[in-house]
Amino acid sequence: MTRDLQSAFDRQLADDAGLSGADFALLAPLSESAEGVLRTRDLGLLVGWDRSRTSHQVTRMQKRGLVVREDCAHDARGSMVRLTPDGRAAIEAAAPEHVNTVRRLFFDPLSDEEVDLLGGMLERLRDRISGDEGR
Repeated sequence: MTRDLQSAFDRQLADDAGLSGADFALLAPLSESAEGVLRTRDLGLLVGWDRSRTSHQVTRMQKRGLVVREDCAHDARGSMVRLTPDGRAAIEAAAPEHVNTVRRLFFDPLSDEEVDLLGGMLERLRDRISGDEGR
């Protein structure tokens, strides 16, 4: 189900906004951050990606003008990722239909009671996974 949902979300983003799911995954937290900028490491942590995947995706997005890399003022080894005006326009154009698609495919088929039940179940599973990470 997770794969099927992600595939549907990716198709919708590509068809409606010309973005990949990976593009959207990074554009969303950047658009919500102060001044549209995050440290590359922090961006990767927010989306649950390793350093290599984050770096490669930022490079792809930089080539398309969605983001730019900047030096980190506080750490010469670090870098910052900044949302460009084109990147902000892309996420703002994509977000409404993406939200509608998520709602239509994931929440609309469920009753309010089922959504609450599912939320509780997923929270317990997340807590177990978080508690088991040291194994």
